[in-house]
Amino acid sequence: MQSQHVWLGGFKADYDRVFVQEWSPYVGAILLVVLILALMVNGSIWGVFGGVRFWGDQINGLLGLAPLLGIEQKDQGWLTHRMSLMNIMLLLGAFAAALMSRQFIISRPPKIEYLWAAFGGTLMGIGASLAGGCTTGGFFNPVLHSSPAGWTMAAGLLLGAILGLKLLMWALERVTWGTEPPPTLNVPSALVRLYPVAGLLIVLGVLAWTHAWYTSGDSALTSRAAIVVLGFGIGFVMHRARLCFARAFREPFMTAEGDMTKAILLALAVGIPSAAFLFSRGVIDPYTAIPATFWLGSLVGGVIFGIGMIFAGGCASGSLWRMGEGHLKLWVAMFFFAWMGSTASALLDRSGLTLPDVEADVDYEITALGFQAYWPELLGGWAPALILGGCLLLVWYAFVRYNESTERFTVV
Repeated sequence: MQSQHVWLGGFKADYDRVFVQEWSPYVGAILLVVLILALMVNGSIWGVFGGVRFWGDQINGLLGLAPLLGIEQKDQGWLTHRMSLMNIMLLLGAFAAALMSRQFIISRPPKIEYLWAAFGGTLMGIGASLAGGCTTGGFFNPVLHSSPAGWTMAAGLLLGAILGLKLLMWALERVTWGTEPPPTLNVPSALVRLYPVAGLLIVLGVLAWTHAWYTSGDSALTSRAAIVVLGFGIGFVMHRARLCFARAFREPFMTAEGDMTKAILLALAVGIPSAAFLFSRGVIDPYTAIPATFWLGSLVGGVIFGIGMIFAGGCASGSLWRMGEGHLKLWVAMFFFAWMGSTASALLDRSGLTLPDVEADVDYEITALGFQAYWPELLGGWAPALILGGCLLLVWYAFVRYNESTERFTVV
């Protein structure tokens, strides 16, 4: 009997180490890159805003605004649209991870936070529309794909994070309405003990779902099977490692803490040469994840998105996994992000700012906000492109380490 208790105690310790204790952000960053590269090998890219905008198109359709905005209702469902499916799986992966770690709880913020969520989500939708993507599609993916558009958005996000922090601090000092936190919801302990079982059932269900689609004989469903399992894995990893792009841009200026920023830099340091290998072998077209927004759209969109994510309390992917953890503020932020992302994208299209220049005799896309800039083409090969990307990563890392030691660039 004693040996049985020892065995069970050891098993519980192993379970807690994997599913309860927070993972290192550096481990999470490496796993995230592995999952993204696996998507690329399967002919897909990781994206968030495309799916969010699709949700917003559905909202505008329900409100009767789609015809006025010129939004065509796609003949796809929430589970057949690639990016929508990827977002749903990210959310579901985070939900399963939250259950297995017993960290799921309906979190109700003070009333004022709902207003910040609506304001922040609106700015995120506008910024992502201008930049051609959020922190995933406008920053991370383009950098991974060796495009200066991602670095330009990064500069805008840094500036937006500084402005957003100053604006939020200014508002918090002057707004007193709705700051009282609501009572904490008490969850019965018996229900919490069942969370890990529910999380495990979700994992098994996703594996069965993946197998069913992969072996369905339907080419469309077969191609989406990888999105089901890999998108779920991305959400699970992001929750366990608390990976958040908003935190990577915000924390150096707020607390001087740089671990999340360094984790993202590590992910890029591993991912850029790995992606370059896939591009050089023709596995996937690098232009699939490069928005035609360099440099104006990326910079301006980055600033607006950066301010928005400070008020919302998360970026696009970070909002999704925290929604899976039960944060109601992020559900509100995501609603306005989707709605305004759809609306702003439609208005930009109608204005002609984001429509491709069909008369341009080039192989890449050009719009009024910029073009699809690709360093190997601009610099004459992979060697200078990788060297320049590596130097930029080192400069950013040096800034973060210096600020951790001196706190010189904190603004709050």
